[in-house]
Amino acid sequence: MRLRGARRAVAPLDALPEPGAWRADPYADALNSGQGPLFLRRDDGWLLPLEVERWCAAPDAADLSVLARCRGAVLDVGCGPGRLVAELAARGHRALGVDVSPAAVARTERVGGLALCRSVFEPLPGEGRWDTALLVDGNIGIGGDPGALLRRLEAVTGSAARVIVECLAVDVDECCEVRLDNGSGGLGASFAWARLGARALRRHVRSTGWHLTAEWSVAGRVFGELSRPPQSPSPPGS
Repeated sequence: MRLRGARRAVAPLDALPEPGAWRADPYADALNSGQGPLFLRRDDGWLLPLEVERWCAAPDAADLSVLARCRGAVLDVGCGPGRLVAELAARGHRALGVDVSPAAVARTERVGGLALCRSVFEPLPGEGRWDTALLVDGNIGIGGDPGALLRRLEAVTGSAARVIVECLAVDVDECCEVRLDNGSGGLGASFAWARLGARALRRHVRSTGWHLTAEWSVAGRVFGELSRPPQSPSPPGS
């Protein structure tokens, strides 16, 4: 007997996604478990392993070198699971993490930090008044345009602010489309990302209102500190 009503089209078996593709958010899965594997995957299949376990652990020696340079109110851009925001709060800083991942924000709050689920390119609390901004764990790559990101931080931070940037220990300057990959077939949505070494960071900084004022490395991780050029005094009667 044929059932009445409209028929539903059934996709052929070869059009169905692989089983792992039903995993909608490999990043959230990794943060919730506190461990990888997790990779950045380019369209050509190249994979970059991500250090989920380090992100979810207490600050290490390289992180402590960053925290020692933080002054005043601190904005951690792309805060991830929140180890730096929580440590800054414990040290008495007014600190806020921003991240587009609800899982990252939730984990930051669980470990004692304050975080907001928002892009850095959207309006943020305290615009123009943050004393320090952090771009660690490769977050200079957010949006795939380091110059645009640094110019955005000119608007977010105060006139005497500093930005601490972590760059790669290799000479690379790349902007590309990537996806998060859990190594088992689970893929996130495609997004723009950039990867910079120290030389490339110097190049991108020159197109902004920042100056590179310090560089250092700890345990194989490389950092740069940016500040604004000194303001020239206004002439009398201006």
